[in-house]
Amino acid sequence: MRVAKWQDYELIDTSLGERLERWGDKILIRPDPQIIWNTEKKNPLWKRADAKYSRSNTGGGAWQEYNKLPQMWKIKYNNLTFQIKPMGFKHTGVFPEQAVNWDFISEVIVGANRKVKILNLFAYTGAATLACLEAGAEVCHVDASKGMVQWAKENSIASNLSNRPVRWIVDDCVKFVQREQRRGNRYDGIIMDPPSYGRGPGGEIWKLEEQLYNLVQLCTPLLTDNSLFFILNSYTTGLSPSVMEYLLGILIKNARGGRICSSEIGLPVTQSGLILPCGSTAIWQG
Repeated sequence: MRVAKWQDYELIDTSLGERLERWGDKILIRPDPQIIWNTEKKNPLWKRADAKYSRSNTGGGAWQEYNKLPQMWKIKYNNLTFQIKPMGFKHTGVFPEQAVNWDFISEVIVGANRKVKILNLFAYTGAATLACLEAGAEVCHVDASKGMVQWAKENSIASNLSNRPVRWIVDDCVKFVQREQRRGNRYDGIIMDPPSYGRGPGGEIWKLEEQLYNLVQLCTPLLTDNSLFFILNSYTTGLSPSVMEYLLGILIKNARGGRICSSEIGLPVTQSGLILPCGSTAIWQG
């Protein structure tokens, strides 16, 4: 399992469906359905958390603040700065386990020693976009949420990267890719972090397991002849790393060669020493 090394984030402890986390100097408790063990909550920070997200029996949930949280605060990962904001459905704007992929992206782009164009789809608040920009790439950042794209812009300013070459696009990712094909635009790398579930503009249901093959197939023509990578992330429990690796093998490696790897990504737990699985990644590298 691949694990990121943080200073400003820490997964302190886990028990009975909850994470105890440090985000900068703020302590948060958030739900995690994977944490099915009921170990003793020995760490005193369980009782001194600044806020806790509790799910409602009727759906959704809410933050309970024990100490007044600022509307926003910042954390850093190496040279990148992210704005943290407690949001609906337990999120904070950053998935810290993804830092292993930011490190990979940076290493490959710097090692290419040439101009590189990257397409970041379902790009959320832009952590991967910032990693690409900081490494010297040109980026096209695409997300359907105007609020998330604005948040990503704010993160680029906080990271002193707002003057780097980036296109901020608010659009449906599938429709954008279809237009890019017609325009003849190509990219040296594609990053894709699609949601597990969603609804289309006509109310149609999106299920990643049913759509992923067609989605990856749609994107592969956008890769340049000497492309560097295709990164596929998933938080869908039904999609194992091996399944995602096989998918990239069928659609990319069989046609282009290169190599593929896949793994779970996780976060080390300070209290217990275990590594909490947090998602899956498959990577094709040219």
